[in-house]
Amino acid sequence: MTVHLHEKGLFAWSEWAEWLSAELHKPGRAVDGSDYFDCWVAALSGLLVAKGIADADVMLALQQSWQRAAEATPHGKPIALENDPQR
Repeated sequence: MTVHLHEKGLFAWSEWAEWLSAELHKPGRAVDGSDYFDCWVAALSGLLVAKGIADADVMLALQQSWQRAAEATPHGKPIALENDPQR
């Protein structure tokens, strides 16, 4: 997704690199890099919000909806937002 958004011209690769680097170097990050994916998501989310491309509250609500959907989905079944009991 990050590459696609960059290719669409929404941000320069150097901007992305700065955001990711900042996330990776925040205090409390895992020394072994086990939270790299979390850093990637936080950097992309932050960059999109800072540029006015996405709304932080909308992204959080969607994240929470996916979490509820995952918890409500029987094992082995595909997770779909329709499984969110609050939708």
